[in-house]
Amino acid sequence: MSLTRGIFEFRDTLGLIRTIRSYDRFNEDNDPHGEHDFGKLTWENQTVFWKIDYYDPSFEMWCDPLHPECERVLTVMLAEEY
Repeated sequence: MSLTRGIFEFRDTLGLIRTIRSYDRFNEDNDPHGEHDFGKLTWENQTVFWKIDYYDPSFEMWCDPLHPECERVLTVMLAEEY
């Protein structure tokens, strides 16, 4: 997991991570491919983005998320940090 500097400034970072874990507001508009790998929410009056990237086992190149050796990295950031 990777958290940006802006995320560490929140009073309740752990609460934010818990909210992201249970995020289920996916629909055709915000997840047209059904991948559930990006989300947007408001936390402490700030817009927060989270995304999941897919890497090969060496974390050097993209990897097909269906590949059994795929490694996933969650990044959480303020929208302004994107």
